[in-house]
Amino acid sequence: MKLPIVAYGDPVLKKVAEDINEDYPELNQLIDNMFETMYAANGVGLAAPQIGLPIRLFIVDASPFSEDDENLKDFKKVFINADIEDETGDKWSFNEGCLSIPDIREDVNRHHDILISYYDENWEQHTQNFSGLAARVIQHEYDHINGKLFTDRINPLRKTMLKSRLEAISKGAVKVDYKMRFPLIKKRR
Repeated sequence: MKLPIVAYGDPVLKKVAEDINEDYPELNQLIDNMFETMYAANGVGLAAPQIGLPIRLFIVDASPFSEDDENLKDFKKVFINADIEDETGDKWSFNEGCLSIPDIREDVNRHHDILISYYDENWEQHTQNFSGLAARVIQHEYDHINGKLFTDRINPLRKTMLKSRLEAISKGAVKVDYKMRFPLIKKRR
């Protein structure tokens, strides 16, 4: 089932999410719904706060970037209770967007390499290194479960320049091809 994506300005996007356990209700269905929602919106990642749930869960499928990095050909993962233990390597800039902030893209600097521990959808624990675009997609989604958006990582002057566009998104003044929930209007789209 496709779920509505929460738009910029909703308080859930600024909350630090809570860990979950194996007994979380209908977790497998939630994960399936998140993938369906992400694919319908042409995303490469989706975090639970983006669908209104303040829990430490995010999904990624970076295979659309496989033309740039063949290691991403089948890069589809579920991250539960993730914790980035280390960020290393030079920071590099990449133009990022976000399903919760449609029609805005900005250059964001992130570390090239990360070490992350997490549980997968089968509750198997992993500690893995990722680099390049894989690390970037993971870092972007990881920010979501820590109450950060990519706009929090851009130059403050640039963010000020985007203020009216961000407010417009909160009010639903944006065209998207997927369902969204806007914090400053009551009806759902």
